[in-house]
Amino acid sequence: MDKIKVIIWGFGAMGRGMAQMLLLKKGVEITGICDLNKDYVGKDFLEILNMKSDHPSIKINSDIDHLLSTTIADVVLLCTDSYVKGAFDKIKKIVSYKMNCISTAEEMAYPQASEPQLAKQIDNLAKAFNVTVLGTGINPGFIMDLLVVALTGTMVDVEHIEAKRVNSLSPFGPTVMHEQGVGISLNEYHKRIMDLTLAGHVGFNESIHMISDALGVKLTGFKQQMEPIITNIDRKSTYGEAKAGTLAGINMTGQGILHGDVFIDMIHPQQIEPESEGVQTGDYINLRGTPNINMAITPEINGGIGTIAMCVNMIPHAINAKSGLKTMIDLPVPRAILGDMRDLIDK
Repeated sequence: MDKIKVIIWGFGAMGRGMAQMLLLKKGVEITGICDLNKDYVGKDFLEILNMKSDHPSIKINSDIDHLLSTTIADVVLLCTDSYVKGAFDKIKKIVSYKMNCISTAEEMAYPQASEPQLAKQIDNLAKAFNVTVLGTGINPGFIMDLLVVALTGTMVDVEHIEAKRVNSLSPFGPTVMHEQGVGISLNEYHKRIMDLTLAGHVGFNESIHMISDALGVKLTGFKQQMEPIITNIDRKSTYGEAKAGTLAGINMTGQGILHGDVFIDMIHPQQIEPESEGVQTGDYINLRGTPNINMAITPEINGGIGTIAMCVNMIPHAINAKSGLKTMIDLPVPRAILGDMRDLIDK
């Protein structure tokens, strides 16, 4: 069969990383890239990546309608938004061209949690055009939800779930830096909290409800909290900078409530260059039940690489899936694809 054809919409840190990964894979090719960055438009994507390859030349296009209407693709990797509302019109457009869609938007990992009506519309649209829509990434999408669900498969009963991710924001781009308030003053932090313009980590609602729904538990409440992480020294990453006394990131906590008790605990401090002040990253899952399970991965699974890999590695599974809106608990287990990606496509 022909190679699997991919369009990348959004050529920031994640989109560029996906392009680099796709160049290493067999049986797949990039057929189009859309981005609004004036420094990118009209240039060959290999020039932007500073890579040499025998891959056909692809010029970066700023007109998504023209790109979708003139380009053949099996799937579009949508690397633009964090929220369902922001991604909805883009997903609608992709689906209308009968292309599958994999989105990095955090809320799209389980959109029925925050936007049930839009989730239903996406599901109906995808079914009408016989394609699949999936949201995924490292978190939400794997570490604090899918991996938790998988571990409970070895348990007779589950009394309490704690998922903790201590991670570095350094691999991520300007959008995440803005959402996390990296580099802002404490006064600006409080102002943005009051104005509801500081997102912090987006995904606790999605992760908690993905877990509870997978386990057949009907939660009675959901809460989350946010605290600033103030750096004592100057820190700088590729896309973010925090001077001493400003925010290096945010510590997020969240709870899934069951009849007045906390059933699911989420703990997620994330900041740029955490090691510079002695913070060691890691992923931890602690399950209380029969039996108790305690898992630790140190250091953390790299957030940037993990998100890129999850999206690329799920391409065959999204193509194979029945039409509609899917989540990670609906599809086969993610895995690295070391052979020809076409071998995983149902004939």
